[in-house]
Amino acid sequence: MPLLSFEGAVPTIDPSAWIAPTATLVGDVCVEAEASVWYGAVLRADFGPIVVRRGANVQDGSVVHGGGDLVEVGPGATIGHLCVVHGALVGEEALIGNGAVVLDGAVIGRRALVAAGATVSPGTVVPEQTVAKGTPARVVGPLSGTALRWVQDNQRIYRELARRHARGAAVLLDGKRT
Repeated sequence: MPLLSFEGAVPTIDPSAWIAPTATLVGDVCVEAEASVWYGAVLRADFGPIVVRRGANVQDGSVVHGGGDLVEVGPGATIGHLCVVHGALVGEEALIGNGAVVLDGAVIGRRALVAAGATVSPGTVVPEQTVAKGTPARVVGPLSGTALRWVQDNQRIYRELARRHARGAAVLLDGKRT
C-alpha cells in the first residue's frame, strides 16, 4: 500500500487496522484500531489532518481529503463505495451511502445515514439518527427500518470482512499466490 509522507507528516496506522494494498494514504492520516481502508481509496491529508476512528471503514474507491481543519470519520462510521468526503466531520456510527458527496464544513451526526448518491452541501448539519437524501441533501426523517439495520450492522460486518481480507487476500503473480 502506498503510504506517503508529505512535508514531514507521516501516516500512522494502528496494528489492528487493515489497509488494502491498493489504498493510498498521504500525509497526516491516522487510522485507529480495527478500522479499515479498502481497495483504491485515497486519504490525502495535505491541507489538514484526517482521522479514521476505531472500527470505522472507508470503502473501495472513496476519496477523503482535508479542507484545512480536521476531517474525521467517527468511531464505527462507514464511508461507502466511491464517496467523496471533503473537509467534513462524519459522526460515530454514521453511514455515508455509495457515491455520496459530503462537502466542506458539513457535519454528519451520530448514527445518521446519507443516502447513496446524495450531495451534502458545504456547512450542512445532518442531525443524529436521521436520513438525508437528494442533491442537495435534505433530512427526510428519522433513521428506521432497513436504513437503521444498515447503520447498526455495517460496522460489525466490515470489521469481520477486513479480518477475512487480512487473512485470505493474497497478491497473485502469473496466477500464483505470493
